[in-house]
Amino acid sequence: MYKFDNCYMLEEKNQFILVVCPCQRTKLPFLHKKLYPLSSKGIKTEHFMLYTSKSSKKNLHSTINSYGDMHSLPRFSCLPLLNLKSPIPSHHIKQIHAQLIINGLKEPSFLAKLIENYCFSPSPQNTKYAQLVNKQFDTQSLFLFNTLLRCSQPKVSIITFANWVSKGHLVFDDFTFIFVLGACARSHSLSTLWLGRQIHVKALKFGVMSNLLVETTLIHFYAKNKDILSARRVFDEMTERSSVTWNAIIKGYCSQKERAKECCREALVLFRDMLNDVSGVKPTDTTMVCVLSACSQLGELYSGACIHGFIEKTFFRPENDVFIGTGFVDMYAKCGCINSALCVFRLMRVKNVLTWTAMGTGLAVHGRGEEALELLDAMEGSGVKPNPVTFTSLFSACCHAGLVEQGLHLFHSMGSRFCLKPQIQHYGCIVDLLGRAGHLNEAYDFIIEMPVKPDAILWRSLLSACNVHGDVVMAEKVGKILLRLKPPNSYVDMATTSEDYVALSNVYASAGRWQQVEMVRKKMKLKRVETEPGGSSIQTISNHLDRL
Repeated sequence: MYKFDNCYMLEEKNQFILVVCPCQRTKLPFLHKKLYPLSSKGIKTEHFMLYTSKSSKKNLHSTINSYGDMHSLPRFSCLPLLNLKSPIPSHHIKQIHAQLIINGLKEPSFLAKLIENYCFSPSPQNTKYAQLVNKQFDTQSLFLFNTLLRCSQPKVSIITFANWVSKGHLVFDDFTFIFVLGACARSHSLSTLWLGRQIHVKALKFGVMSNLLVETTLIHFYAKNKDILSARRVFDEMTERSSVTWNAIIKGYCSQKERAKECCREALVLFRDMLNDVSGVKPTDTTMVCVLSACSQLGELYSGACIHGFIEKTFFRPENDVFIGTGFVDMYAKCGCINSALCVFRLMRVKNVLTWTAMGTGLAVHGRGEEALELLDAMEGSGVKPNPVTFTSLFSACCHAGLVEQGLHLFHSMGSRFCLKPQIQHYGCIVDLLGRAGHLNEAYDFIIEMPVKPDAILWRSLLSACNVHGDVVMAEKVGKILLRLKPPNSYVDMATTSEDYVALSNVYASAGRWQQVEMVRKKMKLKRVETEPGGSSIQTISNHLDRL
């Protein structure tokens, strides 16, 4: 029996077994110094590594190295290493992998942990090793295959599944479809949409569509790939629905960019259907965040206020949940009730960076720029670090309030004070700030001297400022640059190009240069650039949206 401070070790048959080790973290390096010489002498220990799983990251490297020096590896002794929450360097994972191969260990639990650790730090080499682990069996394990699908990057998971099918391995279970559909959802594109539909067909053939998780994952996949109609079809055909299923379809509608208003209205209809569902499914906090997002996008204050009352009656006070509270701050601000947003914000016990950003954005839209800038100091004082989106909202506040000097000072403090590198949207905000204030030459020089390549949005912002301030010379210069950019290749690009022509035409019209106006309009006809009429909607007292 050995005693190291409070730690007792028992030597029996050339094995050290850890009996009691109530050590403080500060004493772990001392214990490590005592154990390392014993392991280096070739002592076989089954529980030596149990201490390692509780040790600090500082001792991890030396412990793994000492473990690799052992002549023989006990059967279950390295599993605690693979269970470590802290990431293990790749070369250490390979050492453990080599020891498992040398000792002929093929337990699926060991190999699954190896796959997880390889995939934790994705690289082409680690991906290759993770796939090699799956091939260590003569007959490949479905459990390891599913682990590889679950842990790999989305594209790797999809390719792995396709290779498995092409080689004639037609043994799947429910988890296989859940993991590969989840990968398709995270890697949304036209090709993955096509592949996901083929996987949907296979799921029907294998009879796993009765699994609630498979159906819910399929809804999530279709929604992420912008095929909300297919997601709704799967939802309508389900015989059983959980709160997760309802959340998936409601969130799917709220996240659609095309026909966003129509989809958000359908999300609110689904929420009402959920409340009236005979199965008694109850909405969760995720449900409430989604429907609040729908109200924000629609600007439906009445529906948002009703949801506020519903939450207070059935859940808890919204101020006690950071995500629901943030949803209300965003909803009230976008619906024009900035004082209600401030009230919820001040009552919230916990605020994250999203909460502060939502409040700053709301104050910016309502022209209360100085209050938005004061939030930055309060945010920093509360221990929350601003992110790039926070600065976008603050720059917007400066634009709406005409705070040029404050905005420029804030821009320069991004790197010096907060260690954040300005992105293209931040440069765009500064161009807008200078343009609104009439500093057109300064805005032009700012774009030319940018360390990143300016996009059409920046030039378009400056052109709009030229129109407001009637600077025809600068407008011509900027307009020519805009029209020389990459020609449109989509419907959205065509729409923005028509805006450029119209903006340049309006500058000429404001200056009374009608001949140039006619020339611009002729160019639009020759290039078949068409404009669409604008529109707006307003919610009436009868809770009806009138489109104008």
